[in-house]
Amino acid sequence: MTAVSNLWHLFGKSLVTLDGGLGTTLEDVFHKDISHTPLWSAKPIDGDPEAIIAVHLAFLRAGARVILTSTYQCAHETFHRAGYTREDARRIMTKAVMLAVEARKRFLQEENTDTHPSIKIAIALSLGPFGATLSPAQEFDGFYPPPYGPRGYEPDGNNVNTFAAAEEGKEDSAIHALCQFHLERLLVFASDLDVWSSIDCLAFETVPLIREVKAIRKAVTALYQGHSGPGASKKPWWISTVFPDGRYPQAKLLDGRPVRAADVVEAVLGPDNDALRPDGYGINCTASTFLAGLVSEATIKAKELADARKLWLVLYPNGGDTYDPITQKWIEGRDGKKWEWAEDLYNTIQIARRSGFWEGIVAGGCCRTGPDEIQALVGKLSIE
Repeated sequence: MTAVSNLWHLFGKSLVTLDGGLGTTLEDVFHKDISHTPLWSAKPIDGDPEAIIAVHLAFLRAGARVILTSTYQCAHETFHRAGYTREDARRIMTKAVMLAVEARKRFLQEENTDTHPSIKIAIALSLGPFGATLSPAQEFDGFYPPPYGPRGYEPDGNNVNTFAAAEEGKEDSAIHALCQFHLERLLVFASDLDVWSSIDCLAFETVPLIREVKAIRKAVTALYQGHSGPGASKKPWWISTVFPDGRYPQAKLLDGRPVRAADVVEAVLGPDNDALRPDGYGINCTASTFLAGLVSEATIKAKELADARKLWLVLYPNGGDTYDPITQKWIEGRDGKKWEWAEDLYNTIQIARRSGFWEGIVAGGCCRTGPDEIQALVGKLSIE
């Protein structure tokens, strides 16, 4: 099964630029202290909405043509930990989408689209993994507590993110629990006609576990098959996975075999009679130096699974720094990263293009990439 809409119909071109890390740009460029709140980049939605709009505008002015909403960590669980009611959570989550809409409106007014009618800005609903709602955050490790996983994070290092083969029933229960988590969050947006109609595509990001990939596919399927409201209107969507240090956070499959990049691609794009297949496969919040090898492996596997339908590739690496979820601090990476980052990503884009497989590419940045990095990437692409 596939969604009616796809990324090609949305973008109408084979290469589209995505924005960078909204949360880290709020910290690094706009000097907002958001690192010690459970809501992270969602915190200013209610308290400082102009800051969110300003970040969106900064990326648009740098050349981004797809902007991600500030909803990555938004979920009822996250807002509950921050002291908000469910009603407040729904209000703030939907407000985030409308802030992106306002930023797009202001930018198009700046650009005078009467003289530049070809400018098209898409809004992608940013949806992080369940691990983004935990403390410490678990999108880079995937140590989920029951029923979502075998065991939550343990400071003593006694951590595991994979069920044993004998626990297959628990794996199925975890997939169901994660599906319900993602479906509940989707319904917040899909139940509001104005909000849902303002969203151009869905971006499930930084997914560290194969069972969560499966759960997301089931959640989107449940949304479209069981919801008769505005959410019945299908959106193009992608699932983006994360490879810290070039490796997937889930170390083993249920049968004990080590997880390879090809296994992750198969989980995202493989056939499933009970679940829709996304329009694109992505890699985000991964150092750009690992991209070329990961994309090459992903392309080989995706070709086996495509069934004659070409798919989109979505690439938004981080800026090269490493986040420590325990200390909630960034460990600086290489110097002069802006042009090196853009060069790495540009070269990977060329590898993907030469494969002749991907229908199109969405390329941008994740954590610790700001407007300067996006401008550098746009500069590389503009001289072709």
